[in-house]
Amino acid sequence: MTAIVNLLTRALFMSTPLILGALGEVIAERTGMMVTAVEGIFLIGAWGGFIGTYLSGNMLIGFLLATFCGLMVAMLYGLTTVYMEQHQIVMGTAIAILVTGFCTFFYRVIFGIQTTPLKIETLPVIEIPILSKIPIIGPILFSQNIITYLTYVLAIIAWYVIFKTSLGLTMRSCGENAEAADVAGIPVRRVRFLAVAVAGCLGGIAGAYYPICSVGMYTSEIIDGRGWIAFGICFLGNWSPLGSLAFGIIFGISEALGVYVKALGIAGVPSELFSALPYFLVIVLTVVRRQFRAPAQLGSNYIKDE
Repeated sequence: MTAIVNLLTRALFMSTPLILGALGEVIAERTGMMVTAVEGIFLIGAWGGFIGTYLSGNMLIGFLLATFCGLMVAMLYGLTTVYMEQHQIVMGTAIAILVTGFCTFFYRVIFGIQTTPLKIETLPVIEIPILSKIPIIGPILFSQNIITYLTYVLAIIAWYVIFKTSLGLTMRSCGENAEAADVAGIPVRRVRFLAVAVAGCLGGIAGAYYPICSVGMYTSEIIDGRGWIAFGICFLGNWSPLGSLAFGIIFGISEALGVYVKALGIAGVPSELFSALPYFLVIVLTVVRRQFRAPAQLGSNYIKDE
C-alpha cells in the first residue's frame, strides 16, 4: 500500500505542469487559436525560471521571469498568427525551434560551458495540517507543493469561467463562429491574442516547474516533449479544463510509473521503454477516442473583410 501511495503522490506532483500547460491550451483553443509553440513556451519557461531563481536566490523571481518569458514567446506567436495571419502550425513550429536555439545560446552566454550542472533548491512540499494525516488520501492530495494546489484550483476556476460566464461565451464564440462574433461586436482578434497571451503565461510557469520544483537544474533537454503532451491532453480532454485535469492525472500516473519501474531496474527490459510510456499513451488514447468536440474554427485564422 505504501508503494501505491508514493506512486500516486508522485503522479499528482508530475501531472501539475502538464495540467497547467493543457489549461493554457484549452483557453487559447476555445477561441480558435492552436498554440503549437507550446514546446518552446515550456522550454523558455524552464530557462527563465532557472536563471531567475539561480541569479536572485528567490523562487518567486524565477516564476515571474518564466511567466514573462512565456508571455513574450506567446505574444510573438499571437502577433504573427492573429494579426499577420500566418499559418498557426508552421509559425508555432518555427518559433519553438527558434526558442531552442535562443535558450541554448544565452544560457552559455550567461553561465559559460559548465562541466557540472548548476543547481538550485527546489520548492518545498506543504503539508496541510490535519488533512495530510488522513490515511491514504492525505499524503496523496495534501502533501504537495503550492503550485500543485493552485493548479487544481485553477482548473475549476477555468471550467467555471469558460462554461458559466459571459466572458467564456465570448471566448467560445470566437472559436465556433468568428464571423458571427465579429458581427455581434466582439473584437475577435483581441480576444484571440489575449487568450494566447494567457496560454503563454501558464506555459511559462509549467516549464519553470521542472527546474524549480522537480530537478533543481536546467538542461536543453529538460522539457523533452512534455509541451506536446500538454497539447495532446487538451485534445483528449475535449477542450474542457476538467477533462484536461483528468487526463493530466492519467499522464502523471504514467510518467510516475515509468520512473518507478525504471528505478527498479527490471532485468532484460530497456529503461527507455518506460521513459517513452507517456508519449506512447498519447498515441494510443488519440487513436482510441472516436469523438472530439473541437471548436469549429480551431486553427483557422480570422481574416476580417474590410
